[in-house]
Amino acid sequence: MKIFNTSGRRKHAVARAVLKEGKGNVRINLKSLEVYEPEVARLRIMEPLVLSGLMGKYDISVNVYGGGWQSQSEASRLAIARALVAAHPELKKQFMEYDRQLLIADVRFNESHKPNDSKPRAKRQKSYR
Repeated sequence: MKIFNTSGRRKHAVARAVLKEGKGNVRINLKSLEVYEPEVARLRIMEPLVLSGLMGKYDISVNVYGGGWQSQSEASRLAIARALVAAHPELKKQFMEYDRQLLIADVRFNESHKPNDSKPRAKRQKSYR
């Protein structure tokens, strides 16, 4: 029995997934996927499992922290998809055709605030009087 460890990131969320053969238990931060809320996040996390058709074949445990619930669900989705591809390399083409974000991380971040400015791109006003 092989165990696959993968990770996924989105904004400030980091997810680490452990995939091993089992009965199909999927846990996100020790919480079962069936009771994971909100529903949009649950459906997004399930995408790679539904696409691959390997729903009841593997036990997957995901530890995710940082960011908000949307970022956490995207990071979990990425980690699960990468773990499935590690176990079944033939899935890579199918995932890439469906959605590139399943295997390749979206590296965009918020722009940081600059010194002496109120917002990341706003400039200080000058009065001259």
